[in-house]
Amino acid sequence: MSIGTLATRRRSAPARPRTAFVLSGGGNQGVAQVGMLRALVERHIVPDVVIGVSAGALNGAAIARSPTLDGVEHLREVWCSLRSGEVFPGGRLSRAWNVLRHDTHLFSNAGLEALVERAALARTFADLKVPLRVVAADLDTGEEIVLVQGPLKPALLASAALPGVFPPVHHDGRVLVDGGVVNTVPLWHGLCGPAGRVYVLNVSGGVADKPPTSPLDVVMRAFTHARNQRFELELRHARPDVEIVILPRPEDRRELFDFSGAERLIAEAHALASAALDEHEQALATRCEGRRSRKRRHAVA
Repeated sequence: MSIGTLATRRRSAPARPRTAFVLSGGGNQGVAQVGMLRALVERHIVPDVVIGVSAGALNGAAIARSPTLDGVEHLREVWCSLRSGEVFPGGRLSRAWNVLRHDTHLFSNAGLEALVERAALARTFADLKVPLRVVAADLDTGEEIVLVQGPLKPALLASAALPGVFPPVHHDGRVLVDGGVVNTVPLWHGLCGPAGRVYVLNVSGGVADKPPTSPLDVVMRAFTHARNQRFELELRHARPDVEIVILPRPEDRRELFDFSGAERLIAEAHALASAALDEHEQALATRCEGRRSRKRRHAVA
C-alpha cells in the first residue's frame, strides 16, 4: 500500500463525533452509574470530556483516569465495598447530638476523603487521561462553579459537600458545597463544548420516587423537584445538532444512608443501559439506511 493511498483512506474515514459523558449527583444512587459506564465502554464508547457533580464527579474522575473496562471494574469494587458507617460515621445519636450543638453539619468529610483515597484517583486534573469538569456551588454567592484544574481531591470533596450533612469546603478562595444545589444534571456543560453527542447518566430522580421517611428525605425530595426542572429546561433548549442519549436508571428505593445491594443495582443499570444503547444504535442505522435509500432514488431520477 502506498503512502498516498493510506492518506486517502484516512481522510475518507468517518470521524467519530466528540463525546461527552454527563454524570449527575445522587448520593448512594451513584452506584448505578457504574453499570451504565460498563455498558458504554463495552461498546467502545469513550468520552472526550467528562462532566460530573457530587457522586457523579467521583465516578467521572474514575472514568476520566481510566476509560477502560479495568477502570470500571475498579470503580465497581470501590462501590461494592462501601458501607454506610464509612461515609456517615456514627449513628442516630451522633447525628442528633450534632444538631443539638448547632454545628453546621451532621458528619465530618473524613469518610468522603477516605473514599476518594480508596478510589485511587489522580492527584491533579492534569494527571487524568480525559478532561474532567467538576461542578460545585459557592455557598456565599450561589454561583455555579466549574473546577477544571489544580488538585483533584478538594474539588471532589466540595462537589459532594451536601449542605447540612457535610462541612463546606474552603478551596481556591471560595466556600464550596455540593454542586447539586444548583445543577444536579450538568447537561449544559456538555453542550457548551464541541461535543457532537452527549451521554447523560442521570440517577438523581429516584429520590423523588419514594415516600420520605425523615426530615432529610423531605429536603432531598424538594431539591430534586427544583433541580429536575432545570434539566428539563436545558434539554428542551439543547442544540439540535447534538445527539443526546439519556440512559435509563434502575429503581432505587433505598434511604440516603443505605449502601447495600450495590451488585444488584450495578447489574440492573448495566442491563437497562445495554438495551437502550443497542436500541439507539439500531435506530441510527435505520435512519442512515433511509437517507442512503433516498439519495439512490434521487440519483436514479
